[in-house]
Amino acid sequence: MYEDKTLSCKDCGNEFVFTAGEQEFYAEKGFQNEPTRCKDCRVARKDAIRASREMHSTTCAECGKEAIVPFKPRNDRPILCSECFANSK
Repeated sequence: MYEDKTLSCKDCGNEFVFTAGEQEFYAEKGFQNEPTRCKDCRVARKDAIRASREMHSTTCAECGKEAIVPFKPRNDRPILCSECFANSK
C-alpha cells in the first residue's frame, strides 16, 4: 500500500527517504503531515530544544532518589523520578 518517497529537508535541503514502514507508522499514530526534516536535522533540532530547557532538581516522592525535571516543582504535587514514573503507568 505504501511506497518509499523521496522528500527534501526544509533545514539542510538534502533529500531523504520517507520509507513505506515510516509512512505506515505515521498513519497508525494518526499523523497527518509528512516529515519536513531529515533524520539528522530532526535529531539536531530535538537536541537544541533539550539543551535550552532549564532543568530542576527535586526528590522523588516514591523512592527518595534525585529527580531531574523540565519544570519548576511545586510543593502541592508529588514528583516522580523517571523510573518510578514509568512503573506507575
